[in-house]
Amino acid sequence: MADFTADVFQNEFLPDGGTDVHAIVRVTSTGASAGTTSAGLPDPGSAAEVILIDTSGSMGRRGVQAAGEAAKAALAEMVDGTLFSIVSGNGTAQIVYPYSHQGALVPMSAHTRGEANRAIDGLRANGGTAMGTWLTLARQIFETVPHVTKRHAILLTDGVNEGETPRSLQAAVQSCVGAFQCDCRGVGDQWRVDEVRGIASALLGTVDLIPAPEEMAAEFEAMMRASMSRGVANSELRVWVPQGAELLFVKQVSPTLEDLTSRRTVLNPLTGAYPTGAWSDESRDYHVAVRLPARTLGQEQLAARVQFSLGGDPVAQALVKAKWSNDDSLTTRIDPAVAAYTGQAELATVIQEGLAAKAAGQDDVATAKLGRAVQLADATGNDDMTTRLKKVVEIDDADTGTVRLKKGASKIDEMSLDTASTKTSRVRR
Repeated sequence: MADFTADVFQNEFLPDGGTDVHAIVRVTSTGASAGTTSAGLPDPGSAAEVILIDTSGSMGRRGVQAAGEAAKAALAEMVDGTLFSIVSGNGTAQIVYPYSHQGALVPMSAHTRGEANRAIDGLRANGGTAMGTWLTLARQIFETVPHVTKRHAILLTDGVNEGETPRSLQAAVQSCVGAFQCDCRGVGDQWRVDEVRGIASALLGTVDLIPAPEEMAAEFEAMMRASMSRGVANSELRVWVPQGAELLFVKQVSPTLEDLTSRRTVLNPLTGAYPTGAWSDESRDYHVAVRLPARTLGQEQLAARVQFSLGGDPVAQALVKAKWSNDDSLTTRIDPAVAAYTGQAELATVIQEGLAAKAAGQDDVATAKLGRAVQLADATGNDDMTTRLKKVVEIDDADTGTVRLKKGASKIDEMSLDTASTKTSRVRR
């Protein structure tokens, strides 16, 4: 039985005339790993998986073979009883397994795993790249099992989406929102991080770089193992604010940065719901910002009620409060969690802007942005990001953000920095 708790980290004190309240809400789940039957066996049909393999001409024989081995590694991690399908994607998309007479999805078993492995061996590289068609087929596959709430896909590509317009891709992605989650991976250095990140972000998934084909199998294995561990789906964060207040934003800030503000579903005039995807045993942090009407000194007010809901039922709650004070020692303090995550959000922005400027030949802008990134990574103790930045810039002074663009920095190093920019280091309390 899954159990959820919610904790708030904030400075609730506002100065005279103060209006904006910022809080970090940490939601923690226990007992949320994949469900089993009373006999201790996996619950058949409780989850559905679709693996989307890029078989465009740019993958080549070696790339498709490595992608096939990666897909097999993912199948090996799939729990028996899980519904699954394998899709080959290039300028079009087609189901390569299950075979047409078996339907769009079949339950995993030793027999179907063997059949799927043999079907994968027949994949060949050919044609262009039209990821929108791959996603559309995945949605159509998942629509055949509306009773399954935990629906997940893995998308692999090695190139730029060139077989359809950006508008067509965007429309395809939007049609999939809410239908399934999708973890996306790019192999090599010829794909666009922002393009693939857009897919993963919209579909509540992750994006990452696989530098070389031989590294795909381990990555697919890890993604499928993580997916199999998620036993709770159909979850959302519900945020209520009082009459007259303005909800400025709702953002996930750990383990990755994701702005949920525009994904609001209106429950009533004062309450909105924000999707959070499937859960295993884990903690996630959310930054909630509310603007209140200013009140007189000494007054108190509930600024927001944040609930974590499963299947429409609240299972955990946290309260965000506001108190007006003339004590500067209270009102000028910024909660450490709020400060740290605000810094990490700025870090992601300046990394992405700096790399974009570098690609456009705007070296002065790139140097300034990436210098600020070094400064923020150092200030927030994000050692992993500092290590990645060192592969792109020479650091003269981390405190002041004085850097020089590194000559001969590889595109892989730049893409690795870009994909990692939205991953945050957990703020400990």
